[in-house]
Amino acid sequence: MANTIRNQQDILDKLRISALNPMQEEALDVIQQSDNIVLLSPTGTGKTLAFLLPLIKTLNPECSEVQALVLVPSRELAIQIEQVVRDMGSGFKVNAVYGGRSISKDKIELKHTPAILIGTPGRIADHFRSDRFPKTEIKTLVLDEFDKSLETGFEGEMSEIIPQLPNLRKRILTSATQGVEIPPFVQLDSPTIINYLKDKKTSRLTIKKVIAKEKDKLQTLADLLHHIGNEPGIIFCNFKDSIERVSTFLNNERINHTCFSGGMEQRDRERSLIKFRNGTCQVLVATDLAARGIDIPEMKFIIHYELPRAVEEFTHRNGRTARVNEKGTAYVLQGKKEFVPEFIRDLETMDISNKAPRKPLSNSQSWETLFISGGRKDKISKGNIAGLFFKQGGIKKDQLGVIELKQDCAFVSVPLPIANQLVHKLNNSRLKNKKVRVTVL
Repeated sequence: MANTIRNQQDILDKLRISALNPMQEEALDVIQQSDNIVLLSPTGTGKTLAFLLPLIKTLNPECSEVQALVLVPSRELAIQIEQVVRDMGSGFKVNAVYGGRSISKDKIELKHTPAILIGTPGRIADHFRSDRFPKTEIKTLVLDEFDKSLETGFEGEMSEIIPQLPNLRKRILTSATQGVEIPPFVQLDSPTIINYLKDKKTSRLTIKKVIAKEKDKLQTLADLLHHIGNEPGIIFCNFKDSIERVSTFLNNERINHTCFSGGMEQRDRERSLIKFRNGTCQVLVATDLAARGIDIPEMKFIIHYELPRAVEEFTHRNGRTARVNEKGTAYVLQGKKEFVPEFIRDLETMDISNKAPRKPLSNSQSWETLFISGGRKDKISKGNIAGLFFKQGGIKKDQLGVIELKQDCAFVSVPLPIANQLVHKLNNSRLKNKKVRVTVL
């Protein structure tokens, strides 16, 4: 393995990152020098890379056991971090385990022990109870979005896991929330705090209020989307029933969208995010599960269709737009006579009578997502997939959209008008030594 280990510049080149941002530079330095670290930084500022780069430097290529454990509050975050590690091409094996997928699949992957294990506390605790791998070589523990893990009821599992790590040398906690109390079981002794939440001057977020003319806010939601125009954004709801109602309405209005909530099957949740990331769908209708800890692109706007119940929810939802140095707008959609919490009062009311041309995109502007039944475990690369579409599919470079490569499958966005034609040309093609199915997702 030692020959495959990449240095930091190689990793950044592979990720197509020209330079680290100030938070990442400071985190890299502090994490290498300190044993207990709390990293506080807004959503979308690159915390994952900030802890992964120094973590990889601590790994021993000659060790065949788990050396770093990353605990996360959601499946999506586990999958996201696993993908980042793979994209880094560090040479170290990584696996993500989480509720919602079969234990048997975990067992197969854990037979070839990863250097970095990522997982939700519930699933990691299951593996610990069954003693599926040694824990003595785990020297680094990362609690990513640790406050969210506490909020979502993982305190019991985390307090069970951490005492079973006898040789921990380094603890890294990350969060996008200020002032969260760290429980004693974390055993975080005199931590060094890296705080980029205090720098509010960089925020370019605008918050505006839109008042619905009627108690039912659906028509006002449509009017607001027409006012915004064709831009990517998230509509936040509090309940999955609300998402279904909004989705039905948007379908009737012919507004392209996809949905995301904890009530959906894991596979459907992942595919919704894929469609949103690659531009097949411009609008995501979601619960607060999408407020952080998932990999989605920069948003131009978010809409609070249902008002958040706590200031933390409001903050995290808003954190999905105006990230890093980009501008963004959060719209608070207030129903007639609806009670508004104290933390979102005194906002400027906005007139949305001036509508932008938010019509269904023309076929020439729209994208479709294709599914390919082969992935990384079949030794297939993004380059292999691109070659198939260029040579056998006969498409031009600007007709190939985002390629997402998974362990056992891949997803490719292509222009809508040629999607079915490409399926006809490419289905049952060979990629490497595997015959793959190509279908519309």
